[in-house]
Amino acid sequence: MAKSLVNKNATFGTWPVFLTAISTILGAILFLRFGYAVGNLGLIGVLTIILIGHLVTIPTALAVAEIATNQRVQGGGAYYIISRSFGLNIGGAVGFSLYLSQAISVAFYIIAFGEAFHPLLNYLAESTGVVIHVQWIKIVTMAILSVLILTKGANLGVKALYFVVAILFVALGMFFLGHSIKPGTDFNPNEHILAPDSFFYVFTIIFPAFTGLAAGIGLSGDLKDPQRSIPKGTIWATVIGMLIYIGVAYKLSVSASAEDLASNQLIMQDIALWGPIIPIGLAAASLSSALGSIMIAPRTLQAIGYDNVFPKTWFNNWLSKGRETDNEPINGSVITIVIAFVFVVMGDVDFVAKVISMFFMVTYGAICLISFMEHFAADPSYRPTFKHNRWYYSLIGGLLSFWLMFKMNLPYAVLSLLLMALFYHWVSINNKEKKGLQKLFKGVVFQMSRSLQVFAQRANKEDREVSWRPFLICISEDTFKRRSAFDLVRWISYKYGFGTYIHYIKGLLNRKTSNASKVVLERLIKLASGSKNRVYLDTIISPSYTSAIAQVIQLNSISGKGNNMILFEFSHTEPDSLKNALDNYSLIQSGAFDVCILNTTYKGFGYHQTIHIWISEKDYDNSNLMILLAYIILGHPDWKNGVIKIFSLTPQEDVEHKKAALMELIKSGRLPISPSNVELIPFENGKDPHRIISRYSEDADLTIVGFTTDDLKLGLDYFTSFNDTSNILFVNAYKDKEIV
Repeated sequence: MAKSLVNKNATFGTWPVFLTAISTILGAILFLRFGYAVGNLGLIGVLTIILIGHLVTIPTALAVAEIATNQRVQGGGAYYIISRSFGLNIGGAVGFSLYLSQAISVAFYIIAFGEAFHPLLNYLAESTGVVIHVQWIKIVTMAILSVLILTKGANLGVKALYFVVAILFVALGMFFLGHSIKPGTDFNPNEHILAPDSFFYVFTIIFPAFTGLAAGIGLSGDLKDPQRSIPKGTIWATVIGMLIYIGVAYKLSVSASAEDLASNQLIMQDIALWGPIIPIGLAAASLSSALGSIMIAPRTLQAIGYDNVFPKTWFNNWLSKGRETDNEPINGSVITIVIAFVFVVMGDVDFVAKVISMFFMVTYGAICLISFMEHFAADPSYRPTFKHNRWYYSLIGGLLSFWLMFKMNLPYAVLSLLLMALFYHWVSINNKEKKGLQKLFKGVVFQMSRSLQVFAQRANKEDREVSWRPFLICISEDTFKRRSAFDLVRWISYKYGFGTYIHYIKGLLNRKTSNASKVVLERLIKLASGSKNRVYLDTIISPSYTSAIAQVIQLNSISGKGNNMILFEFSHTEPDSLKNALDNYSLIQSGAFDVCILNTTYKGFGYHQTIHIWISEKDYDNSNLMILLAYIILGHPDWKNGVIKIFSLTPQEDVEHKKAALMELIKSGRLPISPSNVELIPFENGKDPHRIISRYSEDADLTIVGFTTDDLKLGLDYFTSFNDTSNILFVNAYKDKEIV
């Protein structure tokens, strides 16, 4: 396996990046399909294509420049950028798609190179009678190119680029100096043939003309200073290419009729000052583009193998292996050559162009998305020296890339995304430790959370009780003895509220207790991962329960608003643990909290089917909160089959009045409580309410009972005087809640 993706003897500077990119941009599409585009859509239509295409490529070029100046971009170019931001699984899926587009591009440009020989072959056939099929030109050229790249590598390719780019610019110069063959002198920028091809069909054929920037990035491992060369070479090639395309479109529109433009692939030959220079320029452009692609594709594949993306170690080692002297990816070149040969034999320029467009669109969209997310995540470690990009450029480029995919060709778009999804799934199964999305999405989530919390806090101008929801916090030192308190927190916070569960560790804050708290937190997170919950977990170290409560009630909620409810829990068999909470009740009241105390019994929460609410005359402030909590608990999937029953202990003379009030409350509050589940029990002073509650709620899965500060005078006796019931939740509302 290669020890590095960087060529330690790298000497390439900005010019190779620029030449590789510009030679691919000003390639076969320019000479073979631009006249077709102008003939079908007119000048304005083609200028629109150029504009839309560059709304993708310019943001991508800016994003590349930005990302490249923030990290050491090693071999693999665009793949390296994507994989180091999105993770190796997603990077591998997109990178493999990018590689296929680069490998297929070799075939595309060789096919175009062969098209340049049509005039010569026609001349030979007419003058000598010798008929040579153009397919042989393509196959022989591919064979020669294969031998050269396997024996000489990128150094030969870059040297050849200087020569072919020079020919390319000479050809363009003679085209611009050429004459008009258009009959008449009228100029109509909207002139096009009858029954033209659709805009997006033409766009799909033309878009590969704008994909050269990825070629320049692919030389990253062979650059002496990639952080300098990639931004400069890529941006200059993109801008100059756009200006040339605008000029070519205008020249074509004023120099030939729409019919000639649409039907004659080599119409530029008839316009140019010296006609033969156009096939020569086409050959030079196609050959230079093929050289660029056949240099870049193996390096992408080598980088994928270097990262051990494929499941077989021996295959990764074989792919990543480079030549000893210059790390030239010989094995990757062999695979690229085989793929290119297959598509050369197929020989359909338009088909290959459609395939290339889809894969490049995905790559550009991914690069823009990375740049946008890096801006949004605001990671302090993201410090690119290139400062000319903006987040909205990247957002526009990313959204436009994916939208255009489906507008261009829906079946091809779906197929390309499906192939990437299948490859991602395959890589993920075999490489489970290679997490996708890595730290980038973590930063995005962090920023979203931070922004939402600040927004929620600043928007908190109204009385929170008008639109009440629970912001619950629970503190317990018995977390690993019983799960009932945690279960209650996760039910209450699952859909309608926010929940924070804190494990209390007694002691002074020091290195030992701090390390212990980290271990406890990891254990908490592991335990919680097995249940459906949206609870924020934490630990607190404090010398006493009193100081712990004082700290906890001052904590802000993760919602951005303060907590408004606190939960304590004790076991029916160990009631003394409740003393800590009762002894600090005045401290709790200072925070204006609704207080819940959960009595955990041996029956637990049963089958999560019935919740009994007991309302007495003293529960004027508590009753609505008790009903709301029951309704909120039923919002959790664990209680999807649950029902609420309300019992009211009422003097005989008030039964009818009380029942009517409860029915109106249920109706106006749109509560899912059947009238048959509301029962009023006549109650006379002197009777023991606890015994009645125990008898009626013996089989309930959760019983909710109110308590007042006067009840606290009874101490533990009040909370332990219920027998043979399931878990009981005691509720004390700081103030009455309105059910609206």
